[in-house]
Amino acid sequence: MKRLLATLLAAAVLAAATLGFVTPASADDVLRLALQKTGTASWEIAVIKAFGLDREAGLTLETTELATPEASKIALQGGSADLIVADWLWVARERAEGAKLTLYPYSTGVGAVLTKNPAIRGVADLGGKKLGIAGGPLDKSWLLLKAYGLKNGVDLEKSATLVYGAPPLVAEKALEGEIDAALEFWNFAVDLEGKGFARPIEIAEVEKALGATGPVVITGYVFDEGFAAGHADALKRFFAIAGKARALIATEDRAWRIAAQRLGGKDEATLNLYRRRYIAATPKRGVADEARDAASLYAVLAEIGGEKLVGAGKTLAPGTFYTVAP
Repeated sequence: MKRLLATLLAAAVLAAATLGFVTPASADDVLRLALQKTGTASWEIAVIKAFGLDREAGLTLETTELATPEASKIALQGGSADLIVADWLWVARERAEGAKLTLYPYSTGVGAVLTKNPAIRGVADLGGKKLGIAGGPLDKSWLLLKAYGLKNGVDLEKSATLVYGAPPLVAEKALEGEIDAALEFWNFAVDLEGKGFARPIEIAEVEKALGATGPVVITGYVFDEGFAAGHADALKRFFAIAGKARALIATEDRAWRIAAQRLGGKDEATLNLYRRRYIAATPKRGVADEARDAASLYAVLAEIGGEKLVGAGKTLAPGTFYTVAP
């Protein structure tokens, strides 16, 4: 663990240097962020402000906290926000339909299948079971799990009883024993893990089985190409301090306490799980590697989810991933 934390801190310092982390003499640049209130990006903004990283970088961060990811997308598209956190599949679909959005990698954090049934150890064991699925039939993790099952000779739509629902509802049904297993989002998966649920199927491992070469970035900071063209240096400085805040949360207890305050009344064991999972979700690869693996998974999703999921795009739209200029 100490070695991982040291590596993360060193990576953050290197990223800051690579991204050109300097303090400009001119007035602060303003970045407007619309973030989900319960998301981990809000942890980092809290740490950035508590440690004065925004001032050091010559940035003023105007943050609006919203209840859902959909609300942040509306804010970006409506022009009331410059940056949000969203997934690359949405960005690719928007680009396929003419929008000029792009994404800078933020997190590889993804969910898992959780259960208290020791007989469920892999996808084949879900046959004959009741599986709760957070989200709807077009949820990315569900489609990847479905494709993974088919690759292993298991058609979950035929062999399992599927129950779709919002993440809190699926978690509640799992806790009450109404379902045998739950495919949950990142944070709800951690909550169930903290309550004694096992994670026999990690979607990160499913991604690798479907062609990814490493942990794939799922979400990123999303913004318009036109905005990036006019604010490249401000974005570079923001990404640098966001990386530094992540490293502080990983290595400094004071920073972690600031982040953990946003989690509410979690017990200490669950908080430790959140921290560990959050650290593990730190992107560790270059943008080109992320884009290549995202394109591989996009092909799987496009085939199994069709136009309802990806829109008109048959392949991952060029420019989906943003590369910081040197």
